[in-house]
Amino acid sequence: MSAIRAEQFPVTQTPPQLAVVSRPPASKLPPTPTWTVDQYIALEAFTETKFEYLDGEIYCMSGGTNNHSEIAANVTIEIGSQIRGSDCSTRTSDMRLKISASKYVYPDLSVVCGKAQLEDNDTTLLNPIVVIEVVSPSSAAYDREVKLEFYRSLPSIAAYLIVDQSQYFVELHTRTESGWHWQTFNDLADIIPLEAIGTELPLAEIYRGIAFEAA
Repeated sequence: MSAIRAEQFPVTQTPPQLAVVSRPPASKLPPTPTWTVDQYIALEAFTETKFEYLDGEIYCMSGGTNNHSEIAANVTIEIGSQIRGSDCSTRTSDMRLKISASKYVYPDLSVVCGKAQLEDNDTTLLNPIVVIEVVSPSSAAYDREVKLEFYRSLPSIAAYLIVDQSQYFVELHTRTESGWHWQTFNDLADIIPLEAIGTELPLAEIYRGIAFEAA
């Protein structure tokens, strides 16, 4: 995953609210130019493109495969149907999540219980209780290592679900009083407990319509 450097993407100033994106004079650029959070938020609004923001660098979000899209839809439908009527609701991958003052990411799915806490004109979520990522071989290390630490650091998150799009395999990280508990599921008969939102997610529903070729 390569960062888009600030000097590579100068944005022409148009409306006044985009002034934060305009590039400063070359003499005032730091040795390694980075983006401010205000520039990042304004760039997304201006380009209508999703980026993840990590410590001053931005990364363009790539498109997903057919499996990724179908699995994400399956999970959204299944969880959404189970929490209907409760005070919990889902957010799709269009919702930006603030991890800290210098980190913003886009989970594939978030679940909020109670009132959503928002910033940046309601485009940034602060308090998900469950986050879900559908991973590919290229994103696996980032989602399983880097994002795992991000999500564990956010006090509101009680569970992080990692769904593999290349095989029947799901990881569940759950916050407990004694620390984080890790479980794996790889049988279509498995039922994944999401106690934080009072649901159980069948593996068969996650992978409904998905068939993998035998190795």
